[in-house]
Amino acid sequence: QVQLVESGGGLVETGGSLRLTCATSGRTSNYVMGWFRQAPGKEREFVAAISRFGVSTYYADSIKGRFTISRDNAKNGVYLQMTSLKPEDTAVYYCAASTKDYTSSSVYLISWYDYWGQGTQVTVSS
Repeated sequence: QVQLVESGGGLVETGGSLRLTCATSGRTSNYVMGWFRQAPGKEREFVAAISRFGVSTYYADSIKGRFTISRDNAKNGVYLQMTSLKPEDTAVYYCAASTKDYTSSSVYLISWYDYWGQGTQVTVSS
């Protein structure tokens, strides 16, 4: 059983930056990792994903060019650098891990991930 713990959320003004961290209890290189978010009253949505050794990254159109996903397998960590934040980025951000065979289309799917963290709140004030 893998445990994922997110940190780094908080309150920031429009245009500000935050860096989220996801710490894993297991060997991070075993997993494709993703970030999702859920705003109040909305469904959980894909934000970004990264392949096991960081060769490939995937982003939602809404955050492309503003957010960057990265990983450090030696430290069992996955990161989401968020810049130029907007009020519509306000949400609980979740880290997720998948042990399944990797395909470029599956990383966008909530159901493809096996493990989830508890989430960290990001609030962007206008």
